Amino acid sequence: MSAHDSPTTLGRARLSFASEADIDEFADMLGKFERGEITPDQWRVFRLVRGTYGQRQLDDAQMIRVKIPQGVLTVEQLDALADVAEQYSRGFGHITTRQNIQLHFVKLHDAEPAMRRLAEAGLTTREACGNSVRNITACQFAGVAADEPFDVTPYAEALTRFLLRHPLSSSLPRKFKIAFEGCSRDHIKLTINDIGWLARIQEGHRGFRVYIGGGTATMTTAAAVLFDFLPVEDMLRVAEAVIRVFHERGDYKHKQRNRMKFLIKTLGWDAWRAAFDDALAKVRAEGGRKLEFEQEPASDEAAPSWRRPPAPAVDEIVRRLEAASLRGPGIVPERRTSPATLGHFESWVRTNVRPQKQNDFVSAVVTVPLGDLSGAQFRVLGDLASAYGDGTVRVSAVQDLVFRWVRQNELPALYNCLQAAGLGLPDADSIADVTSCPGAESCKLAVTQSRGLGQALEQHLRAAPELIEMARELDIKISGCPNGCGQNHIATIGFQGSLRKVDGKAVPQYFIQVGGGIDADRTTFGRLAAKVPARRAATALERLVRLYADEKQDGETPVAFFRRIEVPKVKALLSDLESLTSETATATDYIDLAETTAFRPETTDGECAT
Repeated sequence: MSAHDSPTTLGRARLSFASEADIDEFADMLGKFERGEITPDQWRVFRLVRGTYGQRQLDDAQMIRVKIPQGVLTVEQLDALADVAEQYSRGFGHITTRQNIQLHFVKLHDAEPAMRRLAEAGLTTREACGNSVRNITACQFAGVAADEPFDVTPYAEALTRFLLRHPLSSSLPRKFKIAFEGCSRDHIKLTINDIGWLARIQEGHRGFRVYIGGGTATMTTAAAVLFDFLPVEDMLRVAEAVIRVFHERGDYKHKQRNRMKFLIKTLGWDAWRAAFDDALAKVRAEGGRKLEFEQEPASDEAAPSWRRPPAPAVDEIVRRLEAASLRGPGIVPERRTSPATLGHFESWVRTNVRPQKQNDFVSAVVTVPLGDLSGAQFRVLGDLASAYGDGTVRVSAVQDLVFRWVRQNELPALYNCLQAAGLGLPDADSIADVTSCPGAESCKLAVTQSRGLGQALEQHLRAAPELIEMARELDIKISGCPNGCGQNHIATIGFQGSLRKVDGKAVPQYFIQVGGGIDADRTTFGRLAAKVPARRAATALERLVRLYADEKQDGETPVAFFRRIEVPKVKALLSDLESLTSETATATDYIDLAETTAFRPETTDGECAT
């Protein structure tokens, strides 16, 4: 893929999502704001829709969120992200749970040149933040998964292009999230989206089961089924009708209750459905767009037919990683370069490689701690995607990356290169692969340093591999505030940042939630089981892992166990860790993880809603 179709493209072609006019308008509005021609509120609303989000730091620090539609990144795009990370950010970028890439500590006047560099590769920040239709996500295995009815990627891309810069897409009451899945296992978490599309085939025809009105944070809600089967041709019309109802009837005044799930609850399902049916009839009467392709997309991807370039040498990769300039503030990616060994390779293959539906090819997952990638790593990944894959990688909802179309016999060479790049960790999508939001490192709303906890838990688990083996399928997700950007509400064990006072002094702590998860049968949200000081969270986790190992029933998964277990039992297990007094507290209890000074929570009005 590249930003523009070209007969010389090495890889799969994909048209650009960017618009130079968007960036010209951003520069013009910034000038108006600085001249006092628009108010700070008007500027905030505008820049958020352009993907520029103010950080908690009072000096000039912005977060730029880059939309990665369907999680697909090309070699050219990886190179552009590397350039922006190195020139305008901290030398690295961050993968989010919605398949975006975030770049932090960007100066406001650097946002425009950063956007222009991204646009050269077909990337946009348009509607990545603000009250808009956000990045449309899709399963990272779409097109190569053995159990999918068909590849959802072309349909998700078609909806992305239809809604990007749509007249309603940036003027909604609140953010609006859409996701696509085709696998029997829900990798993309359909039921916590405003619209979720699950691929199905009925009587030989392609369609979707359509979920509606899901969400976490305040009033956790599992999406309801709007259509058990909707023909693919009606996808654009249905999406527009849903968005019309939200645009016309949603709550524009109350930031804490203006997601679509609140509208459905306020109206009641029958009234909301009647409003939707009316909107859909109007869309049809107006000649609303039917989804059409020149020819029906293939059920799965075709194998790469082009000649692949050679991979960089291992010592060259090491040299590039060692030359990388990473800077704070905050946690920076660790340099994990190390020589590959047979034992490590076998472990990596067992946990990070899965067969594709296409014979002789596999997909290889790259474990990315905290979702952080340096500029040098972005570039190396691009080189390896060209040499061993199809010229793309896909980012996942658990903040990892996937190489597809790897030949089985080339896995050792790919692994050696990943090890040299510090990206050869095993245990992808397991208990050791912790998901975390950026937290108080940059977010205005966050109470705690969630990335610090994520790093601490991962290090604790990797230092005790027996814990990983006890509960490999258990997932851990961390958020620094109730908004749940780290998706703690749907984790087997979720951590939500908060604070307590001990003799007037602030102590960082986490609400521990158990039993959240999304599977084929149902969606459950974690139940609050304990409130544990941050420095004791690793001990709490270890106790919970051992509880599962000791008391699980035959064949019982971690999520099934923690759905079944009574909360009082978990609370009793952790009660001594909850208790904290001035006599029992240590000096480090008053310091957040990954910090060196006393904990001073300083939350301000966030910009998640404008």
